[in-house]
Amino acid sequence: MIYQGENKKAISFPLGGIGTGSIGLCGNGSFIDFEVFGRPDKNAYNGYTHFAIRTECEGKRDVRVLQGDTVESLMGMPDPKEKFAGFGFGPHLGTMAGFPHFRDVTFRGEFPMAYLTMRDQDCPLVCRLSAFNPFIPQDEYHSSLPVACFVWELENVTDKEVKCALAFTFRNPSILSHNEAFSEEGSAGVFLRNAGAEPDAKEYSDFSILTDTPDADTQTYWYRGRWQDGVTMYWKNLMNEERMPERHYDENGKYDHATLVAHATLSPKEKKTLRFVLSWSVPNMYNYWFPFRDENGADVTWKHYYATQFENSRASAVYTMRNLDMLLEKTKWFADALHACTLPKEEIDAIASNLSVLHSPTVLRLTDGSLWAWEGSLERAGSCEGSCQHVWNYAYALPFLFPRLERSLRENTIRYALEESGKSIFRVALPIGMKKNTSRACLDGQMGEVIKCYREWKISGDTEWLRTYAEAIFKMLEYAWSEENPDRWDADMDGVLEGRQHHTLDMELFGPSSWLEGLYLLALDCAGEMAETLGEKERAERYRALYRKGRAWMNENLFGGEYFCQRIDLKNKETLISFDALNYWNDEAGEIKYQIGEGSIIDQMLADYHATLIGRPSLYDDEKRMTALRSLYRYNYKASMREVTNMWRNFAVEDERGTIICAYPEGVRVPVIPIPYCEECMTGFEYALSVLMVENGMVAEGHNMVCAVRERYDGKKRNPYNEIECGNNYARSMASFALLAVYSGFTYDMTRGYIGFSPKGEGASRYFFSVGESYGDVCITKESTTLSIAGSPLALSAFGLVKGETAYSLTIDGKDIPFALNDGVMTFEKTIIHKEMKVGKNYEKHLFD
Repeated sequence: MIYQGENKKAISFPLGGIGTGSIGLCGNGSFIDFEVFGRPDKNAYNGYTHFAIRTECEGKRDVRVLQGDTVESLMGMPDPKEKFAGFGFGPHLGTMAGFPHFRDVTFRGEFPMAYLTMRDQDCPLVCRLSAFNPFIPQDEYHSSLPVACFVWELENVTDKEVKCALAFTFRNPSILSHNEAFSEEGSAGVFLRNAGAEPDAKEYSDFSILTDTPDADTQTYWYRGRWQDGVTMYWKNLMNEERMPERHYDENGKYDHATLVAHATLSPKEKKTLRFVLSWSVPNMYNYWFPFRDENGADVTWKHYYATQFENSRASAVYTMRNLDMLLEKTKWFADALHACTLPKEEIDAIASNLSVLHSPTVLRLTDGSLWAWEGSLERAGSCEGSCQHVWNYAYALPFLFPRLERSLRENTIRYALEESGKSIFRVALPIGMKKNTSRACLDGQMGEVIKCYREWKISGDTEWLRTYAEAIFKMLEYAWSEENPDRWDADMDGVLEGRQHHTLDMELFGPSSWLEGLYLLALDCAGEMAETLGEKERAERYRALYRKGRAWMNENLFGGEYFCQRIDLKNKETLISFDALNYWNDEAGEIKYQIGEGSIIDQMLADYHATLIGRPSLYDDEKRMTALRSLYRYNYKASMREVTNMWRNFAVEDERGTIICAYPEGVRVPVIPIPYCEECMTGFEYALSVLMVENGMVAEGHNMVCAVRERYDGKKRNPYNEIECGNNYARSMASFALLAVYSGFTYDMTRGYIGFSPKGEGASRYFFSVGESYGDVCITKESTTLSIAGSPLALSAFGLVKGETAYSLTIDGKDIPFALNDGVMTFEKTIIHKEMKVGKNYEKHLFD
């Protein structure tokens, strides 16, 4: 996606590793959102952190910051931290808006890569930046480096020689700061640390800036003075001095800046590359939202995972620079492969851009490397703790790209949030091992855990992993009818939910709905196969009998003619009395609050979203499913929000389009106080429904729904790298990654060494895929299918063809391989695919163009 002009204003592209925090790169090339201190900090600047360039051509010097026109409001932004700054003071000084800068800046986002091109009539160079943090599928180690990498390509567009100095300035954010220059392995840098705290203190931090340019110099400290003395002296040094004067102070300072300068001379029309790394270490994390203290009243701390791997930021910066060629090559391979997929550009944009959640402060990695996450990020704190089950249910990026991290979510839930009764606490508390007491389990979250355990088993093929956690998985499922479940979800074991059902919309349903019933049935279906695989035939049959009975009842009783709805008598107060839930009673209207009733809820067939992606059959009868999908598009999808009355949060407004949570068509009974968030447009829900649309042949409708979301996040109105819900960088938005699987028709079952593709549409196509411990891409033409592996070797025993097609040859690493063909699946002896598998065919196919 290319952003120009006004469409750069809202961009903040997070640069940082998984669980390390991040720094935002604005659409104009400036920096914002310094969120590396274990918590969010939206709209935060770090002094005068920036890049600048000095050029000299035929005796004429030009100095300007490497960014475009300011993207901040010219009135200034509210800043609660500053008395004489913020709204009413103009753009923040950290924007560098008052310095000469480039007139023409273009931002191209291909997450995990950000590309900026800068031109100005008074600068003899075109400056191009490639900014990234390593993001390599199946490699969570290198994808969790606490760094931001900057590769500058400078092009001399004149016929004269140009001398240049490219300066990177960073402010030590410590109130007691100490900076020191260093050189290591041919690189020059500055190490900036907090001199007022020991390395094991929660306040400690250090940062490093590094370049491997052979000709480099450092200014370890800016001039210490008052007001604007420091920045004034820096700018005059950069303008007038051939080399930045080195400056030392014996005493520690306060928020000292340092500047690192790379020098180069470019012949006419020559290009040169200058590379920089910014690294940080804020090693110690603590629970700031629900403080947990030791017997002395001190906060209990733990190490971020990256702090167990690197002594400090200098070590991680040097490591990154040493391996930068490899890290860039692999990251760029992934970015290029993902953005080359044969999908509409809006789908690619949604899939890729929402991966940025993994680089945001929404995500942490604990000391042992396991993942822990918020739902999203507030301005100054995390939003809704504990890797919330029912939110992360929707997100399909991690299980494919970093499956070990996704499995760690399952494992920590079982180890630290599962009670003996089978009740699962849907938020894992920190410090890890501390129990967070919740009044009740969340039905969609708990059933989702069972479903996701099945998914993790099928993606990994690791039946021993399943065997290790099987009893806990079955216990979570059987809590539905346990006598210890006060909410009595399925107390009579008839496969139908009648109890009090807490869910992701933050309230409870009191009657069966196809939404939650479907998830329960899918959990039963998945558990049936898991139990049978482990030799528990009696248990498997019990689950399957409940599944069959419940599925038949749901399709018979919850379909209202146009769509699936909820079965409840809103006037029956006794329903609430039996659960001690009279807070759900509306005395004035004489009915139960917060129910779906006869409404068309966006998630009415959410179970099929999961079933599609994990290889299970539909929960809903074919004709009813298709009718319901058409009704969802008719009633929930809004071509304009202008006439929609929305009492909730405004994620889509005026003439923007979107898909609302629950619609009540004309003629149906509308609860006086219906389901919460009723008229909101929340992107994760919208993506999940669009996946179902595409899977069921309603490709145009699903595509329209995706377009509606990404139009709202166009870089002008909202940040394309920050889809919001309960705060910023919201995890549910990663439901968009499922669009890749559904468009490519990707299927998998690594327990039997199987993958397959059956794309939607016509024409030659190409898709990225990631499964097991490997990744690669597949190229499909009418002559052949070529599977190329970029990650670890992939062990396959079977390969699925496009439905109805016939293969006549199989070549692996240049060798012909015998196979048997049955019902569109090629089976062969287990083979390790090192580079390329090619299937030759003698048929015409229909693929998405």
